[in-house]
Amino acid sequence: MWWRPVVPTEVTSERWIRAMEVRPSFPAGRQVVHHANPKLLRLKDDGDYQPLGNLSEYAMGKIGEIVPEDAARLIKPGDKIEWDTHYYPMGYAVEGDQIELGIWYYPEGYEPEFTQNLRLYPLSGDIFLEPGGTSMTQGFYRWDHPVRIDSFQPHGHVHLHGMQIKAIYPDGRQEMLSMVSDFDARWHHSYIFEDDKAPLLPTGTVLVMTGWYENTADNPLTDSEMFYARGSRTVDEMSHAWIAVTHLDEEGIERIKAEREAKSKVTSDDGDGSN
Repeated sequence: MWWRPVVPTEVTSERWIRAMEVRPSFPAGRQVVHHANPKLLRLKDDGDYQPLGNLSEYAMGKIGEIVPEDAARLIKPGDKIEWDTHYYPMGYAVEGDQIELGIWYYPEGYEPEFTQNLRLYPLSGDIFLEPGGTSMTQGFYRWDHPVRIDSFQPHGHVHLHGMQIKAIYPDGRQEMLSMVSDFDARWHHSYIFEDDKAPLLPTGTVLVMTGWYENTADNPLTDSEMFYARGSRTVDEMSHAWIAVTHLDEEGIERIKAEREAKSKVTSDDGDGSN
């Protein structure tokens, strides 16, 4: 079952967000909420509301998200939240479930150096899992400006076995940025990079996302004698990644690189054994 209510935020001034958590009721709500994604709506001059993408995201097992100190997500007075909520029947009644969104703001008047957003990046290709079969999907994305990858969260159902993101840089060099090799749909997790390790992608870098699916006897979560395909139901399969991206400019990416190099040099000098 899908439920998509729209609720006011009641925010009275522009606020910058440093962390968020979506939380279904405990314990039964967490057993039946497959996902709950708060989407931000902003009032336009013509009186209509414009969807601005996800403010946050929740899937089974996820705890929350933290934004790096030099970035933030913005919420304004008059903004509304449209919930995209998917409930899965477990065979028993769950009454009074409430899904909460907790927001940790920076102090009023704070202005971040950069903005960050969270969005769904799709992996394309047919997912057709025969009995005993496997499948693979891929997605590609390129930004027209420098970015920093702050976090990576695969999304699939019980057949998704692993997902990776890889960068192909403008000079042809390739680098694997993150790999989730034992995905469990019952315990989604947003993998947040350490501040000095978050990948910096220059303009023109191509992000390659690859997912692997398994419908074999080695997968205890599936009936491997059945056929499965792509779809929105829990018994179907999905293929996308939630990636939090900080949007930089040329000056910003070069400054961050220089700061990391300077910090690395200081650490190296401190550990070289000299007096």
